[in-house]
Amino acid sequence: MESRIAPDTTGASGQSDQPRLGNWTKTAFALPAAPIAAMGLPIVVYLPPFYANEMGLGLALVGYIFMITRFWDVFTDPVLGVLSDKYKTRWGRRRHWIVLSVPIMLVSVWMVFMPEAPVSGGYLLIWMVILYIGWTLLTLSHMSWGAELTPDYNERSSVQAFREMALIGGMILVLLMPVFIEAMEPENLGAARVASMGWFVLILLPITVAIAVWVVPERRVPDPVHVRWQEAVRVLVANAPLRRVLVADLISGVSGGIVTGLFLFLAADVLDLKNASLLILVYLTSGCLFVPIIVRLSYKWGKHRTLAYSSLFSAVTVPLIFLVSPGDLLFAVFIWICLGVNMGAGPFLFRSIMADVADHDEVQGHNQRTGLFYSLLTLTNKVGAALAVGITYPALELVGFVPGAENASAAEMGLRMIYVLPPMAIGFIVAWVMWNFPIDEEIQSENRRILSQRAAAAEGAGGNAGASIAPLGGSD
Repeated sequence: MESRIAPDTTGASGQSDQPRLGNWTKTAFALPAAPIAAMGLPIVVYLPPFYANEMGLGLALVGYIFMITRFWDVFTDPVLGVLSDKYKTRWGRRRHWIVLSVPIMLVSVWMVFMPEAPVSGGYLLIWMVILYIGWTLLTLSHMSWGAELTPDYNERSSVQAFREMALIGGMILVLLMPVFIEAMEPENLGAARVASMGWFVLILLPITVAIAVWVVPERRVPDPVHVRWQEAVRVLVANAPLRRVLVADLISGVSGGIVTGLFLFLAADVLDLKNASLLILVYLTSGCLFVPIIVRLSYKWGKHRTLAYSSLFSAVTVPLIFLVSPGDLLFAVFIWICLGVNMGAGPFLFRSIMADVADHDEVQGHNQRTGLFYSLLTLTNKVGAALAVGITYPALELVGFVPGAENASAAEMGLRMIYVLPPMAIGFIVAWVMWNFPIDEEIQSENRRILSQRAAAAEGAGGNAGASIAPLGGSD
């Protein structure tokens, strides 16, 4: 089906003169984020023990396999990001990659979440690698598409906020599924829980992707210009805003990895909370509810300052964990509501800021590399999460903490310090790094003005850089 082409003009201010995206358009775009998020929790929480115990592979082998696949994912991110930028079709630059990822995801989810015992380590390794390829292709293309939906400084935050709420909503829904499965008392609880999460993705992913690619338009961007790799690397290294975002996101990933990776140890072994799952739901719900508020504040303060304030808020609230007495669920709920504020704010603001950084790079380097930039953003966050485990687990051994055992008060305090002090310091550092971030709304408007002039010149010369590819299902 041929895509209709509509003009996409940009005014002298550098902001788009085309109508703003409607809430339905932003919702339709964000929908695939729910099954994307639903993949994350099972892979971290449920799949490793399922394959180690029910599938009989053992803890050591499963640990090695998941470590190898995580490193594989890190290496494939930049490659898939470059591919996403390079090859276009009549659908545009991103939607065909998203559609292509769906069958890869469906087959691999079926094989990973519904295995027939017995399975080998090679079986798990191969299908996890394929799963990560599909997942990375889907995630990078979806984030890059969101960055290119609008050139407007503030509307980019709104688009990413819708996506963040869909992500958190997907995590909440997939967290609730084991509750219903446990109430049904199946014969094999572990397999039933994992299979239910797999079915969640199998059903929701094709539906949400179909709605998104059919309803939402894709703005046409200039064809990539061939640049020697030495020159491309030079521009990347010289890009100070990119360096700032990647550093801040890297250490934010460390903070997030500590908070999530040590949560069960803190809740069960130190705080003696019987409703640890309730705190997770409170944390996620708080993040989802605060996203619209953070969006409004970013319109007033700017994205980078709002991100800095959010990091400062997290830095001053996380030490309250020292005051939680064992069994004090009410106070713990209050603290995790506060922690949820930064959990919802940071990710979507980083993605919105990265869209502006990609425009800045295009102004300087005369090439559009949104997919590559978002692959770097996902890369730093994954590395940060991996560093969190590599740093905190040896630290727990140093303080003498043993999960599931009766620990001395000094070991329990050691766990609290490991849980609190690094995220607190990181909150202050992120605020310092992002406080005077050089791309604000004024700079972004000027960048868009320059890019609009180039697009108009290219269109006048017979190109189509200033066009917008309409949704496959018609106009919004």
